[in-house]
Amino acid sequence: MTRPHATPATPEAGTPGTRATADAPGAEAADGSAPAAGTAALTPPAELRRRLTERLDAAARAWLDQALDEAATHPGAHGPLSVWELRLAEAGRRCGPAHADAARVLILHAARADAEALTRVYHQGTADERRAVLHALPHLVTGPDALPLVEDALRTNDTRLVAAALGPYGARHLDAHAWRHAVLKCLFTGVDLDHVADLARRARGDGELARMLGDYAEERSAAGRPVPDDLRRALALTEPATATPPHGTDDPHGKES
Repeated sequence: MTRPHATPATPEAGTPGTRATADAPGAEAADGSAPAAGTAALTPPAELRRRLTERLDAAARAWLDQALDEAATHPGAHGPLSVWELRLAEAGRRCGPAHADAARVLILHAARADAEALTRVYHQGTADERRAVLHALPHLVTGPDALPLVEDALRTNDTRLVAAALGPYGARHLDAHAWRHAVLKCLFTGVDLDHVADLARRARGDGELARMLGDYAEERSAAGRPVPDDLRRALALTEPATATPPHGTDDPHGKES
């Protein structure tokens, strides 16, 4: 059974449920882009809830508490429709769009949503709900069972989904080939590489990624187009790590000069 969705209204300034949003957990940037890495996907749920409740007004806090209680009481993916799935659809209106990602991640966590439930929510949800599912993956799925959701998001042209797909779950489970192409897609579509979790570790010493990035840089230069700073930064990260000589020595064998 497909869950119906109301057409979301664009909130005006002063939307109920919101206070300051500049540093809100899971808050979007002013241009509507995805939140930077390190928000809803990386923050432990208990801490995420603490930060979120500090920023919600009384009515929104009461709604969130009720939604989390319902999710904890009626978890899982069984039956045609779960109560907490309805709350996912309401989160933007109840908590404000700047806080909706965090609220949805908390609801999914309270419901102990497994890969089956997350897959259902993802495919039946709006783009905003899909993004929240991607942010929730590292909190809920330890193995690669939800990797098809990441791969689906990377095939879209929605840069918010692409950014969310490259959070810690994607960094952990995407194979090298898919991950390299995802990094390149970020450069093609203008997704800031700050959204790519574990970029430095995965890029280090990756000669194939270096080749792909170098080819792309050459293509842009040949076409008279500037090479993005993010591309230069990623290319620098592909350099192999070098050992640091012990303090007071000039060579890696520790011999005094």
